[in-house]
Amino acid sequence: MGSEIDEGTEPVPTTDERSAADRSNAAETVAGMVAGTVAILGRPNVGKSTLLNQIVGQKLAIVSPKPQTTRNRIVGVWNGPAGQIVFVDTPGVHSARGALNRFMVDEALGAIEGVDAALLVVEPPQSSAAVKIASAERQILDALRTAGTPVVLAINKVDTVKDKPSLFPILKGWEEISNFSALVPVSARKGSGVAGLVKELCKLLPPGPPLYAADMLTDRTERFLAAELIREQLFLSLRQELPYATAVVIDNWEERPDKNDVVIDASIVVERDSQKSIVLGKGGTMIKDIGTRARAEVSTLLDRPAHLRLFVKVAPEWTSSPQSIARLGYDR
Repeated sequence: MGSEIDEGTEPVPTTDERSAADRSNAAETVAGMVAGTVAILGRPNVGKSTLLNQIVGQKLAIVSPKPQTTRNRIVGVWNGPAGQIVFVDTPGVHSARGALNRFMVDEALGAIEGVDAALLVVEPPQSSAAVKIASAERQILDALRTAGTPVVLAINKVDTVKDKPSLFPILKGWEEISNFSALVPVSARKGSGVAGLVKELCKLLPPGPPLYAADMLTDRTERFLAAELIREQLFLSLRQELPYATAVVIDNWEERPDKNDVVIDASIVVERDSQKSIVLGKGGTMIKDIGTRARAEVSTLLDRPAHLRLFVKVAPEWTSSPQSIARLGYDR
């Protein structure tokens, strides 16, 4: 999947040649096909990124059990017999404190402008009597209503619901909350209900030719995706609040065509010296473990060996400074 051009700055196409060929054949038939954009919205940790990865069939957005893992919008392109959907995965909408959190909420709500439809992702409540809308979901629905954007509701994680008949009153409860175009129970983790969800979204899109080439999976570069995979390992390895004070910057990207590999230098940015010590670990054990697991993920992404050299830098209170977050790639 690697590009030989411009140090990993090319948008990333799919690595599955057979499925790319299938999508290419589908994209050539424009008559009767749809093409449009869909924003994926919701509170943190409801499974938006997992759902995007499941729909497009490849890992584009990083995931972790911790909320607020996604910080930037990420485009993922689905191609099928009905046409093309350009999904925009967004950070979770939450009560924003600090420059970084405000940026994340702005990224999410700003994605509503100009999309053809929206996909609101929620979790099933404990019971049908507990169906109620959170303030973040109310904020999202108000913005969608103002924009006149049609919305499909996906109730995710239904694989965790033991009493499946209880889903019917839950759907009814959500139906009374807002005028959704469709309500679809899904399991992003297992893939159940996803095909039906895509079918409902296609009904909301305008007819037309594809917006992206058939072999284009995302508009994000390899450098961006590699940095995200390193950050994912920070979220999976570090405890408490520390992952939220980290960022990853790719300092150098060296393609080696003769060896069919890539050498990547990356900096992990933290806010305090004490955090730097934790990321490094005793005798460098923590950063070595993070690097080992990140290297495996990046090698899979690039479809060739990747060699990571990780460094830790301190940028005091960077999450609170609009200028600092912009320098670290969190700007619009």
